Amino acid sequence: MSAFPSPNRGVRRGGQRPELVVIHYTGMSGCAEARARLCDPDAEVSAHWLIDRDGSAEQLVDERERAWHAGEGAWAGRDDVNSRSIGIELVNGGDEPFAEAQMAALEALLAAIMARWGIPPRGVIGHSDMAPARKHDPGPRFDWRRLARAGLSVWPRPEPAPGNFAADLGRFGYPHAPPGVLLRAFRLRFRPWALGLAGPDATDRALAADLAARFGVDGRAPAP
Repeated sequence: MSAFPSPNRGVRRGGQRPELVVIHYTGMSGCAEARARLCDPDAEVSAHWLIDRDGSAEQLVDERERAWHAGEGAWAGRDDVNSRSIGIELVNGGDEPFAEAQMAALEALLAAIMARWGIPPRGVIGHSDMAPARKHDPGPRFDWRRLARAGLSVWPRPEPAPGNFAADLGRFGYPHAPPGVLLRAFRLRFRPWALGLAGPDATDRALAADLAARFGVDGRAPAP
C-alpha cells in the first residue's frame, strides 16, 4: 500500500491551511469496506485518516492536501470546508458505541494534528455541525464531552441568561439552517439525550449562549 493510497485529493484552494478537524463515522460495517470506498476514484470521497475499532489508524491523504470528506456545508461563515480542514473517519455503523481503543487512538491523533497545525479545541467539529441539514455523523453516541475534558474540543456550561438560540449558534460557527435543523444538530453533539423533545428550551438556549460567548467566531477572545 502506498503512503497515501487515496487518489481522491487535490490542492487546498487559495493556499488555505487546515484550521478545522471534521470527525465522521463511516456508516459501514468494517474497515476494509470503508477503505475501499475512500480509495475508489469513482466514489469521489476520501478522508485524511481512517481509524478502525481496534485503534489502528491509517493515513489515506497527506494532510497538506485537500481530501474530499466534507462536501457541501459551511462553518464560521465560510464554505469549502475541505480546503481548510482535516477529515477523520471512524469505523462505526452509526448505531453503536465507539470502542475504547478507537477513542484513545482518536485522542492521540487529534492532539498531534492540533499541535502540527495550530488548531484550537473549538476547531474540532462534527460533520453534522457543518452540514446540519444533510449529515448525522458522528452521531449521538460519540463522546464529545470526553474530547473536551482532554482539551481536544469544547463543551458548554449553562449560563444564567439565555440568549437568541439561532443567533448564538451562528456566532459559534453553525451555518444558517431552519430552526428545527439547527436544534437537531446542536443536540446531536451537546444534548443527545434530549433529541425528540420540544425546544429549544431554556437549557438549549443557555448552552448556546455560552458557546457563543466563550468560543464565538466574531473576533472576541474566548472567555475563561
